[in-house]
Amino acid sequence: MLNKLVAASLLSLMYSQTGYAQEVIGKIKDLSGKPIVNAEVSLVGSSRVVKTDKNGQFSIDNLNRGVVELHVTAKSYSHKNQRLTIGEADLTEFELTLIPSVMEVIDVHATPLHSSNIESALPVNVLAADELRTKHASTLGETLKNEVGVHSSYYGPASSSPIIRGLDGPRVLITQNGLDVGDASRVGPDHAVSSDTANAQQVEVLRGPATLFYGSGAIGGVVNVVDNRVPQYLDDSVDYMVKHNDVADENEVSIAVNTSFNNFAFHLDGFWRNANNYNIPGNSESENHHEDGEHSEHEEANTGILLNSDGKASGFTLGSSYIFDSGYIGFSYGRTDRTYGIVGHSHTEHEHEDYHDETGEEIGHEEERVYADLSQNKFQMLSEWNINNAIIRQINSKIAFTDYQHKEIEHDVVGTVFTNDMLEARIDAYHQEFDGWKGAFTLHYKNTDFSAQGVEAFTPPSETESIAVAWLEEKHFDDVLIQLGARVEHISINVTSALNSGDFVGLLDEEYTFTPTSASLGLVWDYQPGYNLGVSAAISQRAPSAAELFSFGPHIGTSTYEIGALYQVEYHQGHQHNHFGLSDSQAEIETSYNLDLTWRKFEGDFGFVVSAFYNRINDYYYAQNTGLFFSEEHDHDHDHDEEETHEVGLPIYNYQQNDVNLYGIEAELVYQINNNVKATLFSDYIRASLVDGGNLPRIPPLRIGGLLNYQVDSYEAEVSVSRYNQQSRLAPLETHTDSYTMIDAHLNYYLQGVGDDLVLFIKANNLTNKEARVHSSFLKELAPLPGRGFTVGFRGSF
Repeated sequence: MLNKLVAASLLSLMYSQTGYAQEVIGKIKDLSGKPIVNAEVSLVGSSRVVKTDKNGQFSIDNLNRGVVELHVTAKSYSHKNQRLTIGEADLTEFELTLIPSVMEVIDVHATPLHSSNIESALPVNVLAADELRTKHASTLGETLKNEVGVHSSYYGPASSSPIIRGLDGPRVLITQNGLDVGDASRVGPDHAVSSDTANAQQVEVLRGPATLFYGSGAIGGVVNVVDNRVPQYLDDSVDYMVKHNDVADENEVSIAVNTSFNNFAFHLDGFWRNANNYNIPGNSESENHHEDGEHSEHEEANTGILLNSDGKASGFTLGSSYIFDSGYIGFSYGRTDRTYGIVGHSHTEHEHEDYHDETGEEIGHEEERVYADLSQNKFQMLSEWNINNAIIRQINSKIAFTDYQHKEIEHDVVGTVFTNDMLEARIDAYHQEFDGWKGAFTLHYKNTDFSAQGVEAFTPPSETESIAVAWLEEKHFDDVLIQLGARVEHISINVTSALNSGDFVGLLDEEYTFTPTSASLGLVWDYQPGYNLGVSAAISQRAPSAAELFSFGPHIGTSTYEIGALYQVEYHQGHQHNHFGLSDSQAEIETSYNLDLTWRKFEGDFGFVVSAFYNRINDYYYAQNTGLFFSEEHDHDHDHDEEETHEVGLPIYNYQQNDVNLYGIEAELVYQINNNVKATLFSDYIRASLVDGGNLPRIPPLRIGGLLNYQVDSYEAEVSVSRYNQQSRLAPLETHTDSYTMIDAHLNYYLQGVGDDLVLFIKANNLTNKEARVHSSFLKELAPLPGRGFTVGFRGSF
């Protein structure tokens, strides 16, 4: 299949259209007739993009006779499409007026039929340009945590993943340019996402089921990181950033270079980051942890600083493309390396490393370092071929291969090694418009060879293979856009062994197969200018991951003993030991019934996006705290009591299946008070419960916030306030999390005439130095958020 995909893409190099002669000249202006500078005009169905000059004018030459469609975008304006008929005349001229929009309107790459975040039936967040540069953090979860409907798993500053509407892990897919990042972050919360946003162009979040586009692992949503590693246009530019923050003594440098020669485009980017342990307002251990008697007797060692929260990361990417009139084909290679402390796993009984305060005096007891060492090699091939024959309009292909390795190291000894080799290939074939219907057919293949080896490997080596076909269509009926589609997927999971489970319960079957299917129906109704209503109804299915089925062992990252859904555990009071056995239940496909309603106003000085959702998931997989504890010694030696087991054992979590309800509301309101001041209010709320009663664990609480932005001349300043309510809707054995308020701010100064712009910036986080703990984190009792911190730096381009 790989050879066929490459051959199909290479064929595009031999294809060229004939008969080009005509030219389009246009002018883009605002409502007052003033020209809009740097508006982007793209020729739909090609890779050709131009920008307007200081007079708002542009030109596109060498066009075929017939109907062409132009897509026009500009910052702070609504997008607009314009159809033109190119006739016998050599020149076609027109003018187009864009309507101001207080809401940021950005094209979304994560969907096959590229639309903007305002035109989608499913709610979408997009971070791009200055907003992305300002919010960029060391992890993807922390970068996105303030987006409506998105929270962070917060497993320290190096391995925080995004949570979408209370769902994460194997239900939220992380992609790079639409292809799976291929790391181990979906297996455990302590595993870092390998993708970095230092040189990203934009980050897109699809809130809600996206299995139609991406398959089983996207039942809760998708986070797509878009970068220019495979250039799609001829460009000559340099972007750079240098910054330092004091809360962790962190330094970061990044650069991205794009250049071209004839029809060849080249890309090079890189980043480097180094951080020490970060400062915290008080003690690392919470009051709940103290009351449970689980804290270290050397608690002063954890005051004012979070041990094992240091880390370093670096990476680079090389890419090149050949650009031609009807498309492009390009390749890239990227390398990422990360080393980071695993928070909550330092050990006071050894004395190897000293920690000191600002005066140089030793803080508490010396600790043994526990850390992860991650490396990944990633290859991507992307192509776009605008065939424009009688049936097919365009063929896009994507291929990626990733080679991932992750070591967990304790006492300078490698305890567990995770590897993940992934091959993914995707072809999207867009058919010609038929009776107003536009659509695409997709063939999608993915093979994942995952392994965890070592004394603390908790999931067996496995190979997961999937192949899927999907179909998506849309059509405008006057002011109503209808979107519909379906997907069928075949997934096989092969396990070579069941780790140590054979010592307890015997081995399982070696192969499991699933056939998840998905279907969706959506509409977007532009019921009056500047307003629309989006409705999306979807039935989505997800096959369980190998970890959810076959886990059987200690997981160092979460300090738990995990057993998969194919096993069960009981405590025998008479013998005072745990008994493990095969579960009587069969592994079922998870099925989601999701309804989304989105109401938008996006033109004028006042705008809003309000979304409400309901999601019923049958046969939902989740790790249930059994209340039992595991000890290697005690579960083989029955001469112990229950109290002793509690002192030395790991809590046993058993994956279960149950029906759950998730529902909530999300809102963002923006008001441009005057030319200089803009105010934003936002809120989100999630309720997640078992149908039979009880709550799901680690569900984010109600959040309400606002920000005030002020721009004048070369200055831009912003202050934001976010209130996180107490979470008291708890799962069994879960503790409540106190409410807190975060106040952040930033100030940018734009120096004109230094390249395209040089920006000097200062950013402040947690201005009140509030002790705050994230309810959605496994480490909330051990790892509070950083204390007051300031970041200074500069960024720019030329």
